[in-house]
Amino acid sequence: MPPFEVVAAPIVEFVIGVGLDVRAEPITDRTFVPGIVIHHGALVIDPPRMTHPGDLLHEAGHLAVMEPARRLRCHIDVGKRAAEEMMAIAWSYAASVHLGLDPAIVFHEGGYRGGSQALIDNFTQGRFIAVPMLQWVGMTADPRRAAELGVEPYPHMLRWLRA
Repeated sequence: MPPFEVVAAPIVEFVIGVGLDVRAEPITDRTFVPGIVIHHGALVIDPPRMTHPGDLLHEAGHLAVMEPARRLRCHIDVGKRAAEEMMAIAWSYAASVHLGLDPAIVFHEGGYRGGSQALIDNFTQGRFIAVPMLQWVGMTADPRRAAELGVEPYPHMLRWLRA
């Protein structure tokens, strides 16, 4: 696995590039994801406290799949809606493909309640979760819809932020 900073830098650049706010500052409170917290729609990161750079993509995915008004109000806890959790997982996989990252960077052994390898296996073998939900909100297209639209199918994204 490459050094943390080598992986984290392009992830931060990508997340900012899709339109999400990322700020680096010390985090003194305990967080659900080490070194990352959401403050009113922004990802606040404390790089020395972070343990997995792929967590940035997953947390960004939570914000990306929310309605814009809710995204701006989101503070601290982003993971209570099951559908959005699945969409964030699918979004973060698509982002890892876009960035050319090993999916194990996002789906690391320290997360996903022991299901990391199953997620890696499913996604890399084309058994995608949450694509219908991402398609429903206009962010991607499944193979049939992609052919109708003349675009690439998921994991290609039509847009990275929910409108």
